Amino acid sequence: MINSRVFWVLMGVSIFFVLLIVKLFDLQVLKNEESVFYAKRQQNKTEYVKAERGLIYDRNNILLVYNRNDISFFLDNNFIEAKDRPVVAKKLSSLFKNKPSHYLRMMRVKSSTICVEKKVSNEKGLLVKNLKLPALYFREDPTRIYYYNSMASHIIGYVDDKLNGVDGIESSFNSTLKGEDGIRLIERSAGGRMITVREKDTKPSIPGLNVQLTIDKKLQTILEEELINGVKNYNASSATGILMDPNNGEILALANVSDYDPNNYSEYDDFRRKNRCITDMYEPASTMKAITLAALLDQNLCSENEIVNVENGSYRFRDKTIRDTHKNKMLSVRGVLEQSSNIGMVKLIQRMDDEMLYKYLRGFGFGTTTAIELPGEVKGTLTKPSEWSLVSKAFLSFGYEMSVTPIQLVTAFSALVNGGVIYQPQIVKRLLNSSGGTKLEYQRREVRRIISQKTSDRMRDLLASVVKNGTGQNAKLDFVTVGGKTGTSKILENGKYSASNYNSSFVGFFPVDNPQFVCLILLNSPKVGGYGGLVAAPIFKEVTKRILISLQESYQRDSQKIKEESDNVQFIKAKSVEEVKPATIKNVIEYHSVKQNITANNVMPDLKNYSLREALVILTKLRLKYKIIGSGKISSQSIVPGTQIKKGSVCKITCTETKNNVLIN
Repeated sequence: MINSRVFWVLMGVSIFFVLLIVKLFDLQVLKNEESVFYAKRQQNKTEYVKAERGLIYDRNNILLVYNRNDISFFLDNNFIEAKDRPVVAKKLSSLFKNKPSHYLRMMRVKSSTICVEKKVSNEKGLLVKNLKLPALYFREDPTRIYYYNSMASHIIGYVDDKLNGVDGIESSFNSTLKGEDGIRLIERSAGGRMITVREKDTKPSIPGLNVQLTIDKKLQTILEEELINGVKNYNASSATGILMDPNNGEILALANVSDYDPNNYSEYDDFRRKNRCITDMYEPASTMKAITLAALLDQNLCSENEIVNVENGSYRFRDKTIRDTHKNKMLSVRGVLEQSSNIGMVKLIQRMDDEMLYKYLRGFGFGTTTAIELPGEVKGTLTKPSEWSLVSKAFLSFGYEMSVTPIQLVTAFSALVNGGVIYQPQIVKRLLNSSGGTKLEYQRREVRRIISQKTSDRMRDLLASVVKNGTGQNAKLDFVTVGGKTGTSKILENGKYSASNYNSSFVGFFPVDNPQFVCLILLNSPKVGGYGGLVAAPIFKEVTKRILISLQESYQRDSQKIKEESDNVQFIKAKSVEEVKPATIKNVIEYHSVKQNITANNVMPDLKNYSLREALVILTKLRLKYKIIGSGKISSQSIVPGTQIKKGSVCKITCTETKNNVLIN
């Protein structure tokens, strides 16, 4: 009996050991690679190292957007015993505004990892680390900071909580800005705590490129502030404005009012976050008369001085009655544009066939996107001639039966006054690496020539007349020549034109003889004034005045950097732009033009007839060494204008004495 019991016990023990040996053999030999894999997976962990997102600057290298190196703190519940939780909660409460009970509730959650504080500043993070709690660890959690809050928000856009671009430049240049994440392999203890980082298996992150925009912070601020004033003064529902350099398509400022703060984007509705400059369409009304007249002049179908019967303000065309706001019997073609006569334009456009008009409208960029590098642009509406009614051409001539975006219209007007060339709108000037070197510089992109140089010259003169004698007189300035066109279109509401709500606009440029700025102002549903000439033109005037003052101040600062003495130069102090003579303003604008072209192309400018001080400012900007012969105005230079500047070049400039030069200082 006893022997039998011992036998079975020994048999059971033997079987157990045999099974144990079989299992060990299976694990150590047959499944060796699998076991090693699971062991390494538990011991080693791959972590992604987030790349630093690129910064955003304005054209003058003023920082607009940067990353704040915040930290988020976590607790590992596996390392906190129940009796220690009150102590941990009290220590955390001593540094943060939450009570100990807040942290105790968090630690009762059945989770191994708890985020106790998000987005802690580096300074406070050091204090938290000094608590030396074994269960506490941190992760880098950078915050995107939009330094000037709502300024240029519709250009810049914003990022989500994972730092992915959602709108604006942040979205369209997301892959450029975000860089390339790195990886690192860390070894952990059995409890999951980090022991060391395996450097040989670490791949460092590559920071994103920085983006330099074409906008000028000062000009952007001016435009935004004047649009805000305009909305308030004329009781409008919203406003839009764009400032463009017509000679290369660069956007110098772009704004919508009301706007939003990208730092707190979720607090704003879709309307305020939407970039209405490129997403919202409207019928351009009388601003389109300038485009129509340019097409007629370009085809030699009319002349400025011929007379048109404008029917005392009422004209029956087919089954429609065309009316003018200003009643006249007879007007010259120049007068038709000055007085914004619908009847005159309807009569003139009958000289052009449908296909030719459509060709010009498409050529000016209507009915298609401008390809500006911002997300969400729409193409507007422009139907083909085969779909036109008997009155379509007439209504198109004064800006109805089509819809445009503000960016399309300002681009078209730029071609109207720059010599006849459409340029693709540009919002990014260059891409920079983390050390500030240029990785990619964007050149101006010519799309097509749409009218001749001669036609463009004639249109500048005609549009100057609109401001001098016509509906744009509220945009007139005494110290600089301005041209432009007003527009007032009824708003479609529930399929019908409103009797009281208008889109009121003005598109202007200055100076007339050498346009450097084209500015569009659009007010939606102004309750005071109503017409574009009464509400949009005055805003344009205020924007222009402030731009000239800003240019003057910039000119003064640049000039003061140069210590050269010029006995023949008389300096004047000006408190406001009204105190400066037109000739002096012209010098400042020309200086601005040369300075902008230098920055864009790194091409040697023609310095002839510039003052010595102006020339030295320009040469300094170009980082050129120079040798001066004589004094006074520049009469010759050793580097031929228009040639590419070579690094290390020395420019010899010869000066000749002149008298009675006047500069701003």
